[in-house]
Amino acid sequence: MESVPVGEDGTTPSEQTVQATVALDGTDSVIAEARHMAADFLTRVQADHGLPVSERAMDLTRLVVSELVTNARKYAPGPVLLDLRIAGDTVEVVVWDSDPVLPIARAADAGRVGQHGLEIVMAVAQGFEAQREPVGKRITARIALLDDPGGAVAGRRPL
Repeated sequence: MESVPVGEDGTTPSEQTVQATVALDGTDSVIAEARHMAADFLTRVQADHGLPVSERAMDLTRLVVSELVTNARKYAPGPVLLDLRIAGDTVEVVVWDSDPVLPIARAADAGRVGQHGLEIVMAVAQGFEAQREPVGKRITARIALLDDPGGAVAGRRPL
């Protein structure tokens, strides 16, 4: 996975988007590899660009990547693309797969074993979008890079 600066038209580094995109194959180790890639990306963001990333953001990003890539591998045939990018004070985790069916969070059920991944992602992310694409779909989750000073979950204020 290589960091690709967008805006190579002479914009300053602070005006550029830092991102990394990788195509994930169908091997069993792809989910663990995706988690490691996400951690490596955020570590490079800190080291190379001086952006602060909390431990919580690091952990939540790995969790979100794991859940979204797991769902893509489980429900969609073919390749999966993982795109990580810094957008302001968030990291955007974007996962594309070939299945056009948009995911739907299920109603809470304490007796249900498994199938809670989407609910988890929506609970910890500052933003969540699911969009159909000409081929397949794209899921985007945004995670705050810094913890909220008031201690609110995922940088959001409690309602």
